[in-house]
Amino acid sequence: MMNGKKSACCFTALLAALVLWPVPAGANGYRLPNQDPEAIARGNAFVATADNPSAIYYNPAGIAQLEGNYLQAGAYFGVPGVDFQSRSGAKANVGSDINTVPQIYYVYAPHDFPLAFGLGLYVPYGLSLNWSQPNPFRTVAENGSLLYLTINPVVAWKVHRTLSLAVGPTINYSQASLQRGIGVVPNDQFNVSGDGWAPGFNAGVLWQPLPKWAFGLNYRFGTTIDYSGTSSSTPSPPLPPGKSTQAAIRFPQFAVAGVSFRPTDKWNVEFDLDWTDWGDVKDITFLGTAFGKQTLPLNFTSSFMYEFGVTRQLSRGYFVSLGYCFSENSSPSRNFTPIIPDSDLHLGGIGFGRKGKRWDWAVAYQFGYNPSRQVANDQTSPLANGAYHIFNNALNLAATYKF
Repeated sequence: MMNGKKSACCFTALLAALVLWPVPAGANGYRLPNQDPEAIARGNAFVATADNPSAIYYNPAGIAQLEGNYLQAGAYFGVPGVDFQSRSGAKANVGSDINTVPQIYYVYAPHDFPLAFGLGLYVPYGLSLNWSQPNPFRTVAENGSLLYLTINPVVAWKVHRTLSLAVGPTINYSQASLQRGIGVVPNDQFNVSGDGWAPGFNAGVLWQPLPKWAFGLNYRFGTTIDYSGTSSSTPSPPLPPGKSTQAAIRFPQFAVAGVSFRPTDKWNVEFDLDWTDWGDVKDITFLGTAFGKQTLPLNFTSSFMYEFGVTRQLSRGYFVSLGYCFSENSSPSRNFTPIIPDSDLHLGGIGFGRKGKRWDWAVAYQFGYNPSRQVANDQTSPLANGAYHIFNNALNLAATYKF
């Protein structure tokens, strides 16, 4: 068995994975901004368009453009692709399991009435990663999962024919689990799981002063979730079975501003600037562990996503879209962990769909790519030093019934 100091250091590294391990491979920390195929196909440049029920997420003021009842259901299917190679030549890769994320939106917008009402159910953070075994950082990352589910009622008010405002509370539930090596004896494993709730809100503004120009703004309040759960190890030392464990995790605020230009009825070109306040996420504190209070430094930095998209309307209600997004890295090399293989990421999207009298549908494909992120002199997990190559694939489908 290790002495007390070595055990404490090992367990501090293990604690990193409670929430950070089950994160989609990519950029912008553990945020998941992909919530609708029409938006994804446009590089998520949608805040100044926001003309379907997913506006509840992208810009709730957009639901004031709708009229009647809309029920939209969709799913995002993501396959993380990350390869690692250390300086010594050791390799590891993320498994190709498909991660499925549901999206459900309902909007009621009465005819000739200034208010519209919406309800959204979506997952703005999470997914999972599963590193192949054995890997050179078994005591840093093996596998885990994170669920962050948001229930979001909203009310939009059409103040003027050119201006709409909206706001709504968010009810957020999160659940996390982790399995990873300890490094005391061969094939040992640390297990932890927990869940918690936190309230928040989102708000939006949509302004279209001219037929060809529209401006949008969306803001989401940051939340802190206090997780309560249990931790254990196999074999049972150094942790007893089912030991009570707590952690406080910060999910930061973010804001998106965009402009849409529509030179004709058939074209819509949009650019968005998407800011996430990752600088507010400094560390994670764990209580009730076998070694008392433990703190994991993260020292994230705030980052931007630069989103561009274009949509072309075709005949009989059909449309096609194309988009690009550049997402900045949020995790400094000195505190990098492979459970958040964060990097500058290039994302491309393409999609098509149709808007009909009763039914709308859309499908979009997205990829994320970074040829290599070099990590050196990592102070949190030195075993993570090396090169990370990222290529993610995702498909999003949705259908909307109008009545």
